[in-house]
Amino acid sequence: MGLKKMSGVLAAVFLLPATAFAATEGVDYIVWDNPIKQERADKVEVLEFFGYFCVHCYELDPVLLKHSQTFEPYAYLRTEHVVWQPEMFGLARVAAAVNRSSLKYQANPAVFDAVYKQRIDLGDEATFIRWAGEQRGFDSKKLLAAYKNPANLAQAKRMQRLTEQYYIAQTPLVLVGGKYQVKFPNGYRQGMKTIDELIQKVRRERGIK
Repeated sequence: MGLKKMSGVLAAVFLLPATAFAATEGVDYIVWDNPIKQERADKVEVLEFFGYFCVHCYELDPVLLKHSQTFEPYAYLRTEHVVWQPEMFGLARVAAAVNRSSLKYQANPAVFDAVYKQRIDLGDEATFIRWAGEQRGFDSKKLLAAYKNPANLAQAKRMQRLTEQYYIAQTPLVLVGGKYQVKFPNGYRQGMKTIDELIQKVRRERGIK
């Protein structure tokens, strides 16, 4: 085998791992015609629509939260709770308080456990206040202050508007750059690779440093 031919073979071999994990449109992700505006235009947003009541969100949450901690400074995670029915609005208030208090990584596991596994109605204001006051795994005072802040209702209503405006009919739903929806055909852990690829895709498209 000549040197030139061998070089070509070696190059192909070394390229295999990269191409093997390349995200495919229509399989690993789909493109939205009506993108959602990012909260920060100078970075790449990974947006998750979720529900504390959702078993699939319960499974994705620890994977996505852990992975988001590996994001480079040019990417960030945004989470919005869906509101399909009036009784979900109370949970949107909880999610808004978690976001405002910057306790997503500390409080989310406890909230999911309470709502999904223990069947505690945290959508009820009195129940949530009592439950939050009993928690010791995170700064419950900070979370309650965010929940009682006048802005909390407005933030929950914004989540409801987003749900309705963009016809969010499933959870979890993850968008990168406001327009690339991740499909997770091979599970959530494999989907983190798709998220990383789409972050780089958006970064290249927008010239984000």
